[in-house]
Amino acid sequence: MSAPRRLGCLGAVGLFILVLVLLPVGGVAIHGVVPPLTTFLMVEQGLKGKKADYRWRGLNDISPRLVEAVIAAEDATFCSHRGFDMKAIEKALESNARGRRVRGGSTISQQTAKNVFLWSGRNWLRKGMEAGYTVLIEAFWSKRRIVEVYLNVAEWAPGVYGAEAASQKWFGKSAADLTPREAARLAAILPSPRRYQAASPGPYVRRRASRIQAAMGTVRNEGLAGCVLD
Repeated sequence: MSAPRRLGCLGAVGLFILVLVLLPVGGVAIHGVVPPLTTFLMVEQGLKGKKADYRWRGLNDISPRLVEAVIAAEDATFCSHRGFDMKAIEKALESNARGRRVRGGSTISQQTAKNVFLWSGRNWLRKGMEAGYTVLIEAFWSKRRIVEVYLNVAEWAPGVYGAEAASQKWFGKSAADLTPREAARLAAILPSPRRYQAASPGPYVRRRASRIQAAMGTVRNEGLAGCVLD
């Protein structure tokens, strides 16, 4: 291969790598200030004919109780980690190694990265990209912004995305007016929003919501949501 042709190939490879780096960084930087217009999950469900109910609300228009509830339920160390809960990951790996049901170790940061920037699935490519986006949003966004985006793009019922749409569907009120009990119920159904209901929950959701509501007191008293709530 001639020197000019070799340089041309190297230039093309370099340009490709540069684009691969700049696209994620640019997307994260933009969504640090601009709400996502949609997500891959919304698009996937839309292609199946399911209309999305997605209503963005700033964190000041969402009850602090819901912030406490999701931190209590999903990620109690949110304010102290940098995107990954290594103890939770170790426990998940140990559980999987013993052949038990796969346990998750995802933080709110990881879930936000997945929900906003990636498609659904569990393959290694997506998990690797999820880790990369998690590092980026922790670097570019404040903890408050991460929770704000998470609460606005999480699915809370089939085709229902975000705290405002969820509050209206399940309780007929604004997300700003959620009570501690209602917030705990919304957090309780997050792992399986297409299976469980927040308004008229069964025994499992009632028990889980009760535990979450109790843990919300710990979150509040120990300042575990201090990086989000003033």
